[in-house]
Parts: sequence; structure tokens; C-alpha cells
Amino acid sequence: MGNICRSPTAEGAFRSQVVKRDVEYLFEIDSAGTHAYHIGEQPDSRSQLAANKYQVDLSYQRARQLHECDFYHYDYIFAMDASNLSVLQSICPSEHQTKLSLMLDNMPNNQGRSVPDPYFEGRFDEVFEMLDCASGFLLQSLLKKSL
Repeated sequence: MGNICRSPTAEGAFRSQVVKRDVEYLFEIDSAGTHAYHIGEQPDSRSQLAANKYQVDLSYQRARQLHECDFYHYDYIFAMDASNLSVLQSICPSEHQTKLSLMLDNMPNNQGRSVPDPYFEGRFDEVFEMLDCASGFLLQSLLKKSL
């Protein structure tokens, strides 16, 4: 939503997976929120703390709101929950709808599941682990497609 918890965590987790596999040259990775709540702010300090436990730095990221050009520029756009996916589907041009999905759909047996919002629930470590796992499956899938 505001690009300070789940989406920057997903960006950091996926970037970490990409760096570990030494395939940074294949990807452009970014995150954005569906709402303009926190534009220009760093990720929530609790998200940063959880990521740091896994040697993932989120401090360089700044919140931004999704822009229409993102639908044209990126090959994949992942939502963290059904509500945000619905917002994306409502504003995405019809020819780019196939780019949209839930992040956890990348994990086996997790289709349709949402990443819990840790902002109020405080499940930052759990969210990082979930997104890191999903990122690993996503990277594996993308690398198979590119071979």
C-alpha cells in the first residue's frame, strides 16, 4: 500500500537472491505502493531490522507510488495481498493484466494467499522469511524461463 513494509522487503529479499546467484545483470528490481502515504520515506524501521537479521539492507530504498508507466516498463508486477491486487487490476491497462499476480503465488501450495501486513501486527521476521522464500522460487522460475 504505502511502500514501507512488505513491498520494500520483497524488493530487498529478491535482490538478495539475485545477488547470491550473480545474475544482477538480468534484472531491474523496484517496488512501489498503490497509495501515496509515505512517498520519499525509508522502509519502516522494523522492516529494516528484520531484513538486517538476514544481511539484507533496505535503507537505500525510498517509498514511491506506482505510476501508469510501470505497467508498460516491467514484465512482472507482484501484489502483497488481494486488496492491492484488486487496485492494480482496476488501474492496469487491459493488455498488461497478465503481468499482475500475488507474490506468494510463486511458492508451491500458496496460490491466492496474501502476505500479512506487519505494520500493525508486528510479524516482520515472519514476513521477511515468507518473502525471501517466495523470492527464491520466483528467481528459480525466471531463470528457467530465460535458459
